[in-house]
Amino acid sequence: VQLVESGGGLVQAGGSLRLSCAASGITFRLKAMGWYRQTPGKQRELVATISSGGGSTNYADSVKGRFTISRDNAKNTLCLQMNSLKPEDTAVYYCNAVPMYGNWGQGTQVTVSS
Repeated sequence: VQLVESGGGLVQAGGSLRLSCAASGITFRLKAMGWYRQTPGKQRELVATISSGGGSTNYADSVKGRFTISRDNAKNTLCLQMNSLKPEDTAVYYCNAVPMYGNWGQGTQVTVSS
């Protein structure tokens, strides 16, 4: 399994970022997928999930109404549109199946300044 996250960066509070994840070595179209995030000293947190076909999504309360998860099964790609970013969204973001499968990718750092 190879998961390659990209799209992170430094943004001011209130700004937006779009994360992407390219997946290989996994039957992507059959897997529910999710975006996770982790900050130093804390457990990895699942913030958004999407069903295998893309018809059902769920969000942690902390990001509901601001983040949108989507997928393209033809391209084995998972995305996370993040709007109205807050400093507390600062973390390394990872994609993986739900439940987690195989290895974690390197993640992509999102830093939101106040």
